[in-house]
Amino acid sequence: MNFQNKTVVVTGANGGMGKVITRRFLEKGARVAALDLDVDALEELDKEYEGQFMRCSANLTNEEEVSEAVDEASNFLGDISILVNALGMAQAATNIDELDLAEWNKLMAVNTTSLFLINKEVVKVMKAKGVGAITNIASIAAERPRPGLNAYVTSKGGAIAFTKALAIELAEFKIRVNAINPGPSDTSMLAKFSPRGGNVEKMKEETFKLSVPLGELVRPDDIAEAVMYLSSDEARMVTGSVLNVDGGRGL
Repeated sequence: MNFQNKTVVVTGANGGMGKVITRRFLEKGARVAALDLDVDALEELDKEYEGQFMRCSANLTNEEEVSEAVDEASNFLGDISILVNALGMAQAATNIDELDLAEWNKLMAVNTTSLFLINKEVVKVMKAKGVGAITNIASIAAERPRPGLNAYVTSKGGAIAFTKALAIELAEFKIRVNAINPGPSDTSMLAKFSPRGGNVEKMKEETFKLSVPLGELVRPDDIAEAVMYLSSDEARMVTGSVLNVDGGRGL
């Protein structure tokens, strides 16, 4: 898969999956704009890929900041041919009758509303070019929920529905929109799904890992490879799809 002359925006680029996805595009020759609230940890890529990479700090749940970030990315890239939304927030397992409205709203803002805001701005650029590929990272939890993840599951279900709605809406503009459902993944985010005060390592081994039929946690590289395919010209007829990269967790 060749990404020379491709221009990419990655949101949530400072996360476990986002960093790997960002680096993979750079290694494949793409020019990349990395967006996240905190992008300091991506400083090393400035020197390693000078002129090919830029990072932009923005609150992606704020409409004005998203608009400014996309303008900055467009000015650097020239256009935007690929968008990958890897931004996400976990929910500590909480019974619905104990969940605060503020936490519910925050999960919706980060996992769902941010998709609306970033896609809205990037699509304007893609429509002008007449081509594009968008990949939204959702979660297998939306298809096979775990107890206590009520807000998270809802937010990721919204991400999947939003992906399908955009796919049919944007097909006439040759803009493809797909989603990936990662299974339990070996990132720092996994620990945040544990109940507050719970034994994180025990839950990781005895709950999350054992829930995967293939017997391993998903690695960020696994997700990055799926993103590469869905973003590539080889997937030119793939849109509205939800690809489970979950080791069978959704079965």
